[in-house]
Amino acid sequence: MGEYVLHHGDCLEVLRTLADRSVDAVVTDPPYGLAFMGKRWDYDVPAVDVWAECLRVLKPGGHLLAFAGTRTQHRMAVRIEDAGFEIRDMIAWVYGSGFPKSLDVSKAIDKRGGATANFEEFRDAVKKAMKEQGLKTSALADALGNFMLSHYLTAGSQPAIPNYRDFKIIREFVNLGDSFNHLFAAEAEREVVGQQGGNLLAVAPGQDNDRSATTLDITAPATDAARQWHGWGTALKPALEPITVARKPLSGTVAATVLEHGTGALNVDGCRVGVERTKRTCNGVGQSSSFDMAASGEHRVNGSDAGRWPANLIHDGSEEVTELLSDSARFFYCAKASKRDRDEGCEGMEAIHRANGNKWTDQDYRVASGKRPPSAESGPRRNHHPTVKPTDLMRYLCRLVTPPNGTILDPFTGSGSTGKAAMLEGFQFIGIEREAEYVEIAKARIEAAKK
Repeated sequence: MGEYVLHHGDCLEVLRTLADRSVDAVVTDPPYGLAFMGKRWDYDVPAVDVWAECLRVLKPGGHLLAFAGTRTQHRMAVRIEDAGFEIRDMIAWVYGSGFPKSLDVSKAIDKRGGATANFEEFRDAVKKAMKEQGLKTSALADALGNFMLSHYLTAGSQPAIPNYRDFKIIREFVNLGDSFNHLFAAEAEREVVGQQGGNLLAVAPGQDNDRSATTLDITAPATDAARQWHGWGTALKPALEPITVARKPLSGTVAATVLEHGTGALNVDGCRVGVERTKRTCNGVGQSSSFDMAASGEHRVNGSDAGRWPANLIHDGSEEVTELLSDSARFFYCAKASKRDRDEGCEGMEAIHRANGNKWTDQDYRVASGKRPPSAESGPRRNHHPTVKPTDLMRYLCRLVTPPNGTILDPFTGSGSTGKAAMLEGFQFIGIEREAEYVEIAKARIEAAKK
């Protein structure tokens, strides 16, 4: 069983303390630069300096696998390349459970009529009033009955302007008076022609957010301009997450590098996909995944009988994705992280509700709103990190690029999914995480896997 070291601190500072050529692989899920859920750590992709330090501590020929968002994959890959890595490939993790976050252009035309010049002043006034009165955003979110508040109060990623109904609730909740009525006076009334179930909180690529089911009104365009643009939006449904595959330059030939350092090649046979698609439970977490025969420990064979050559496509096993693949296509597949997978090892920690970019315990929520906490799709979580990758996926990736008994580095450890996978695969692990609350979660999960 492998050993691990978990550092709490800034990744660049900690990386500079590690020895040259001391790790065999880097497998990481870094910030995507999307300002996800308003998190300050996600306002940019990692700088070239960070990847340069990863290059330094890697052995020659060592591989780097780094997740990214589709909108910022290019910036991630360029910075990795600028640090001195060779870009070798890109793995696409494809899934069917993404939720589109698209602006309905027709509704936007009816809603605003272009009168948005002073909206920044409205947003700032709301935040100032809430601070002065000691009001919690969770209580206001509950009053709204949806998950749009974080979009209303941000000028960053995915800002939104309240509809007239939400504006009136916000106005009364924070005692704004009539100062901003003129901003919403131009909103056209749209006739409600039906209702449908829906989710107001978007699911970012690759993530498994808490989502509360709700009922949404189906409305008809109210103006000629809105009718002209009915059915137009601003975003596609997210269905894949790219993983950059990079390698530190070799020390001579591939053969020489492998013989001297044990790095430079991919573990093809250890990651072959079985000819017969199988599902198994990984460590009791109820994950559905495809494993090759050698990797699952059933028996080791060589050549084509071991399964299909690993591809640069991984999918989640959902019907939506598998229907697109022919019966002859065989790819490794792995479902998104289950609640049990996320929380395994964290049984002694307090469960946290998370929505609208905030988190609270049951007691906090009752005090703030006087009501029971909302029942989210996956309920409260002890591991409340918003971007947890499934263990089976991380095991597969670790096994692909790490030699036996090798050391894996993750400079953006988060809640410890890479570390957990490394322990289960028998590798050594070095993790770095800046946020103290996630260090404790990561330690608990890695410890549980180690045992």
